[in-house]
Amino acid sequence: MNHSTFTLGDRTVNRIGYGAMQLAGPGVFGPPKDRDAALAVLREAVASGVNHIDTSDFYGPHITNQIIREALHPYKDDLTIVTKVGARRGSDGGWFNASSKAELTQAVHDNLRNLGLDVLEVVNVRAMHGVMGTAEGSIEEPVSAIAELQQQGLIRHIGISNVTPTQVAEARKIVRFVCVQNLYNIAHQHDNAMIDELAQEGIAYVPFFPLGGFSPVQSAVLSNVAQRLGVTPMQLALAWLLRRSPNILLIPGTSSVTHLRENMAVGELELSDEVLAELNTIAG
Repeated sequence: MNHSTFTLGDRTVNRIGYGAMQLAGPGVFGPPKDRDAALAVLREAVASGVNHIDTSDFYGPHITNQIIREALHPYKDDLTIVTKVGARRGSDGGWFNASSKAELTQAVHDNLRNLGLDVLEVVNVRAMHGVMGTAEGSIEEPVSAIAELQQQGLIRHIGISNVTPTQVAEARKIVRFVCVQNLYNIAHQHDNAMIDELAQEGIAYVPFFPLGGFSPVQSAVLSNVAQRLGVTPMQLALAWLLRRSPNILLIPGTSSVTHLRENMAVGELELSDEVLAELNTIAG
């Protein structure tokens, strides 16, 4: 198996993808301060071999998807755009649950319209029992609603996001899903068992916030090892994720072409067993 690619649904994607969240304004709300720069980053990403873009119509809202469409439409045949539903934004930029059948149907149509697509390749259902992290509670209703839209031909594949092992088991009874998207990084390894289980089933695991997101990983070990290897802490954290399991797909986001190139270079970064052992102490 080629270690640089993985199967997502029925598409082969490069394991280093791109997360579009940062293309919107501060707090993932409103327009970016430099729209041309956002367009340039997307075009550079695709030119560099990115064929998996992660987005959502609640980024902005609507703005990120409109920028993707402007930059890349008509899309290359091998480009897989993955979106997510289940949340909406308040006028103040707050994040709210939007997982009723009517709201999910609306969200799917919004994504189709703003991306300029007839069918969405993968739609992640984001569990909203916890807004900024996972929390227990049934996800049967939203997953069933999305499965219905899949049967109508609007969605090819389904994923689930921000989910606990209990919710993964619940979703498994309702639908065949192709990916799980959760918070996971070198310092937050609570999903280790889940990742290994999904790998055996050929299901992708897509970690968001590879450096901790809104509260970045502060690690002397990470900084010291990165300095020794002549790479950035972000590059090292991404390389660690690539080594962690073959079903992990990366979606680092950036609004800078320089950072994008640094992220793309991670695929060439070899980590010795000694370095891995050192990095594995970070999670305690």
